[in-house]
Amino acid sequence: MSLDEILVTAMFVVVCIFLMGGFPVAFTLAGAGLMFAFAGWIFGVFDFSLFGALPSRIFGGAMTNELLIAVPLFVFMGVMLERSKVAEELLDTMGRLFGNLRGGLGISVTVVGALLAASTGIVGATVVTMGLLSLPTMLKRKYSPELACGSIAAAGTLGQIIPPSIVLVLLGDQISNAYINAQRVAGNFSPDPVSVGDLFAGALLPGLMLVGMYILYQVIVAIIRPDASPAIPREELDDGVPLFGRVLRALVPPIILIVAVLGSILVGVATPTEAAAVGSVGSMLLAGLRLDEKRGKPLYLAGACLVVMLILANTMDLRVSRNEIPAGDMVAIIVAGICSVGLAWGVLVSLLRAREFKILTPVMQETLKISAMVFVILIGASVFSLVFRGLGGDDMVNAILKDMPGGITGAIIVVMAVMFVLGFFLDFIEITFVVVPIVAPVLLMTDISPVWLGVMMAMNLQTSFLTPPFGFALFYLRGVAPPEVQTMQIYKGVIPFVIIQLIGLGVVAYFPALATWLPKLIFG
Repeated sequence: MSLDEILVTAMFVVVCIFLMGGFPVAFTLAGAGLMFAFAGWIFGVFDFSLFGALPSRIFGGAMTNELLIAVPLFVFMGVMLERSKVAEELLDTMGRLFGNLRGGLGISVTVVGALLAASTGIVGATVVTMGLLSLPTMLKRKYSPELACGSIAAAGTLGQIIPPSIVLVLLGDQISNAYINAQRVAGNFSPDPVSVGDLFAGALLPGLMLVGMYILYQVIVAIIRPDASPAIPREELDDGVPLFGRVLRALVPPIILIVAVLGSILVGVATPTEAAAVGSVGSMLLAGLRLDEKRGKPLYLAGACLVVMLILANTMDLRVSRNEIPAGDMVAIIVAGICSVGLAWGVLVSLLRAREFKILTPVMQETLKISAMVFVILIGASVFSLVFRGLGGDDMVNAILKDMPGGITGAIIVVMAVMFVLGFFLDFIEITFVVVPIVAPVLLMTDISPVWLGVMMAMNLQTSFLTPPFGFALFYLRGVAPPEVQTMQIYKGVIPFVIIQLIGLGVVAYFPALATWLPKLIFG
């Protein structure tokens, strides 16, 4: 190995060691990059003038990237819905709906996890909420602790593959940049762009497939081991409130929000950032309604105004800076103005209500903390990737993957295996910002679909939340689980679901149309 290859390998190993040691991710990436840049400069294999490109990479790649604005907006939406007790009502309702079936509580946890994934996408909030509410109930009903813990942890991680997902937003940005660079190297200077909307559409069917596989596993366990997931007697579930009305009340508002956010992206009437803004407003209105339903009139009115504004924005020309405005457009502009006032009133009422119930400050603090973490890691990863490329690391990876037995198939298998192993020790954000920019350009120089590759990577990254010893979902669940639940029981419980995720990954690998059919159908 040449000296620069030795430095590249050593830099990657040092980063992994420090991250496993618990050092902050952003400072580890930036610190390792600077340290090995200095070492490379001393030995004459790194040009320090490359750091002149760092400000433009940080400013252009993160600070002015409109796509990444969706990250804090989606985080705010998820945390607001979690703090406003929407998840609690969903869990209670689904428990009453499926509880009289063997395995019913496990099925209800999976269904609620899927709904929360499509409306919040925050793994920590989902796992903690379901762990606090469902785990004691499942243990009280004599559920196997392993099955109960595995069901909750796995359902909580669905937010990483079912859109809208922060993983897909970050991964979409990285895949898009890698695809453009790879196609330019291959001689294609006008490639079709890859958007986050493409990844959202591509991940929808695989995400729903995983939900179905989880439910199928719950059913099989209920048949084979009925004592591990017993049914709840129907009379214990009947509290006198009509079940149909309860289900409508719990499901309709979140589903409307999901359709408004995800539907606007898939139909093409809104970018992910615009849809995230709509989702944030909708989550505030829904939170204000849930906190005090007796004073819900202004919030119902605001919701109606939001729907009318979305319809007018996509069916009428609302530009006012025109010399001549037709009468129909003028009426639409006036109606949109009135609806804007109604929506602003509803948002103000929701914010005051959230402040009154003391959830606004915690929501803002959590949103700021998560968003700052993501962007600081992005800056650290920019330093790391700049030094990595300056030392010739991308050429080294390119040569390794091209010489891999089995060609591109062998290279993809190795990349997926490496990402899976790294998921035992690293978080999805580190893998997304460090590994994906290194390997994706090499893989995307071939004729494989960038959407398919992005969905495959997202499904692989999902396993990092469940794989011991550092799976974040395991930490979240351990923090809220009753003392009688042992850590080893949590580890044993997630193993079948990790296997299910790997089977799902294999199915998508064998049938790429699961990831590519819907984006082609929607976006052409």
